[in-house]
Amino acid sequence: MIEISNMVLLELKRKRGEKNISVTKLSAQTGISRWTLADILTGKKNIVKKATFDKLNNWLQEEKK
Repeated sequence: MIEISNMVLLELKRKRGEKNISVTKLSAQTGISRWTLADILTGKKNIVKKATFDKLNNWLQEEKK
């Protein structure tokens, strides 16, 4: 299990805002359940499985290319 830092959370929110995409669309792009994403984005969940963290990190990295 990995904790999502405030910096990663802010980056995730910023990218999502810039792209103006819904949680459902973000879910489709990352492969993470929309319920899990909603909990992460609202701060209800900050400890996630490594696979979930890797998916978020990969999405953030893809967007930087």
